[in-house]
Amino acid sequence: MENMYNLNIERAVLSAIIFDPETYEEIAAKLMAHDFYLPFHQHIFASMEELSREEKPIDEEFLRSKLVTMGKFDEVAMLDLLSANPISNTAAYLSEIKAKSSKRALATLATEIKKVVIEDDLPAEEVMNLVEKKLYEITQNNTNEDFRESKEITLAMMDEINRLKALGNSKLIGTDTGFKNLNDKTSGFGKGDLVIIAARPAMGKTALVLNMALKAIERNEGVAFFSLEMPAEQLMLRLLSAKTSIPLQALRVGDLRDEQWSQLSAATTELAEKKLFVDDGGYATIHHVRSKLRKLKAQHPEISVAIIDYLQLMSGEGREGRQQEVSEISRGLKQLARELQIPIVALSQLNRGVESRDNKRPMLSDLRESGAIEQDADIILFVYRDDVYREAMEKEKEMKAKAEGKEYTSEFRKKSEEDAEIIIGKQRNGPTGTVELVFQKNYTRFVDKSISPAFEVVYEDGDIPMQEANINIDLPQI
Repeated sequence: MENMYNLNIERAVLSAIIFDPETYEEIAAKLMAHDFYLPFHQHIFASMEELSREEKPIDEEFLRSKLVTMGKFDEVAMLDLLSANPISNTAAYLSEIKAKSSKRALATLATEIKKVVIEDDLPAEEVMNLVEKKLYEITQNNTNEDFRESKEITLAMMDEINRLKALGNSKLIGTDTGFKNLNDKTSGFGKGDLVIIAARPAMGKTALVLNMALKAIERNEGVAFFSLEMPAEQLMLRLLSAKTSIPLQALRVGDLRDEQWSQLSAATTELAEKKLFVDDGGYATIHHVRSKLRKLKAQHPEISVAIIDYLQLMSGEGREGRQQEVSEISRGLKQLARELQIPIVALSQLNRGVESRDNKRPMLSDLRESGAIEQDADIILFVYRDDVYREAMEKEKEMKAKAEGKEYTSEFRKKSEEDAEIIIGKQRNGPTGTVELVFQKNYTRFVDKSISPAFEVVYEDGDIPMQEANINIDLPQI
């Protein structure tokens, strides 16, 4: 058991803080109270944290008073601590305390595994999920099995409010969606949010999230992308088209002008250095996603968002029907988002029922297996492009006319840029509504729709027609 703790090292670190309280912040950034083995040392470190919060001196007298009030004071243990030789270079000591703390956590996990496998007889899948979750927590050294007290919650909330205040008038408080108009409506995707983006085929389901991913990696954030429908090379081709403004079809066949080859080379070099991680195995269960994402997030803390294309292609356990499977998947994704403190964006299909309505704009009831998804999601977005339906209707009319031997001239004209709508069907912490974007078809790229600033002319002396009043007004340049 001696290799699981070292009391002399623990005393030396705590003594160093008492003799030089300015070192507390640096040490507290690397250690937590539970990293110490001796309960008294845990109480001492927790008291130091409280004194620091209260902006009181971290010295022997204040620590003694705090511990006496808590009923945790031990005179002998305190004397042992004060008699330890304080150290100036704590780095090696902190690493040793951390390493032994992890060893104890692993030993505890080993005991817990034995219990759940032998005594509780849990299914293998549940045991593996438990082990993965605990290992992730140990890796992050963020295990917290106790209730969170009101004081700690309040302080955390005040820290968040101060962070938001520091942003000034910025409406963006979560992860940047990549679109200003969408940020204005959502304030960004929140940490721990499950975001569902749903559409009928051909609406640009995948293109939208790829645009989001591109904006994120251009900000030097990390993105995890589970592609269950498309190989990674095709995803990269679309990213390159969106980034370079070279038509996707030209990239597919390599039909490029000299300057476009230069553009492509520069974009490829840039994207090669970005933190984009793609799993394109084509198969995923909630256990698969949990395991891979936990490991990736531990290795790359810069991961700011995970994307799954798409939810209905994920496999479940299949015990009680597909609806139950989807329920387990959506709930699992929501729990994972909260655990990793990142938004998880999952694409989803819509029912065919939307096609039979005159107004084909999607609504919540159009989600396939909608009950669980609607309940678990924090934000539900629908992608809608009216031109997709208008073009389909014109083709149908044309085919019908030909079948009847009649001539038909279509009034529909294909455009390189089409109006698009992102319909916010649900937002747990904000308004619903519609965000206007533009879809640039050649580059499979969505961009913000620029809206001219509105202004109003007010006549103080009544409503006088402009031509009669002979008034010259300098209009703002647009």
